[in-house]
Amino acid sequence: MKRIYVVGTADTKGEELAFLAERIRALGGDPLVVDVGIRTPTIPPEIAAAEVATFGAPGLLEVTDRGVAVAGMAEAFANFIITRDDVAGIVGIGGGGGTSIITAGMRKLRIGLPKIMVSTLASGEVSPYVGVSDIMMMPSITDLAGLNRISRVILSNAAQAIAGMSASEEPVPPATKRAVGFTMFGVTTPAVTQIVELMAGAIEPLVFHATGTGGKTMEMLVDSGLITAVIDITTTEVADYLIGGVLPAGPERLDAIARTRVPYVGSVGACDMVNFWAPSTVPERFSARLFYSHNDNVTLMRTTADECRAIGEWIGGKLNACEGQVRFLLPLRGLSAIDTEGGPFRDAEADAELFNAVQRTVQWNGNRRLITLDCHINDPEFAAAAVAAYTEIAA
Repeated sequence: MKRIYVVGTADTKGEELAFLAERIRALGGDPLVVDVGIRTPTIPPEIAAAEVATFGAPGLLEVTDRGVAVAGMAEAFANFIITRDDVAGIVGIGGGGGTSIITAGMRKLRIGLPKIMVSTLASGEVSPYVGVSDIMMMPSITDLAGLNRISRVILSNAAQAIAGMSASEEPVPPATKRAVGFTMFGVTTPAVTQIVELMAGAIEPLVFHATGTGGKTMEMLVDSGLITAVIDITTTEVADYLIGGVLPAGPERLDAIARTRVPYVGSVGACDMVNFWAPSTVPERFSARLFYSHNDNVTLMRTTADECRAIGEWIGGKLNACEGQVRFLLPLRGLSAIDTEGGPFRDAEADAELFNAVQRTVQWNGNRRLITLDCHINDPEFAAAAVAAYTEIAA
């Protein structure tokens, strides 16, 4: 019998937890209240904080430093929740500390399992709490400091949402096609569109916007086994990571490919650019550089020859760790829709540094092969080559 986990710090949010559990019960759900507080609870939870704490460092509940205690309980709750096989859904309530603790566990749960976090932080920057999961953040409107006419409405809505989402697990149809991850940017959309069209019916394409989160999410799904091949033609997140743009995927980009050895077709799409927000957000140190306004809120900066060399070497180092089947494509006539002959970002010298760095850095062998193409990344010839490479190693 699966249950809806109702999680919070029962030392400070006991009244709200009890109300939320009762509302879920009235809707036909089966709530299980879990305490992740560090002091004496004001209600009797069904899972005590002491039980959760056994999944963390010894003496966790005796820690007096609040920051250390919150971090410790976050780790303990994450370790605890992944051992439970009766979770139909999970709803948490909290301020800063509670949100940090509860979402640490939510992020460990599988994609598709209902997760709602009612938080005082939900109307701000929530990426540290959501990460690459499917947590739904619900603003609490008022602070969670006792029930009132507003909080009752918000918590009732949360109860209805989690009860409805958890009522029955949607049957997942059996997979009949390989799930293939794609990375795409606006300036590489024609390439990805053509590749997907050429492979229509043969695969299930999962396309990720290469905005930092996109690359991280794709690789998380690779690690989980939900994506079993990758056509990663838009590696622009590497440029943002190395040079200081606003859309980096971080230092672990491509590590999942190495860990899992999934068939991998890659390229250097949109590595001719670094992303910033509106022009006023561009750091002063870049003021003399070449820019292109993608729209009012996105400003692109052309990568230099030195930066392209560093990007190529970084990607090359990552590819050297990949022992599975790898095919890497270099489109010699341009990397994006604005890196075309006569285009605003056309810089053949910078592109050549990128190509040479990849070619020089990677230890090419039978599994790891380079494909050089005398075409632009958005040309039909590139799409055809990417499909042929995929077919060779994965079909």
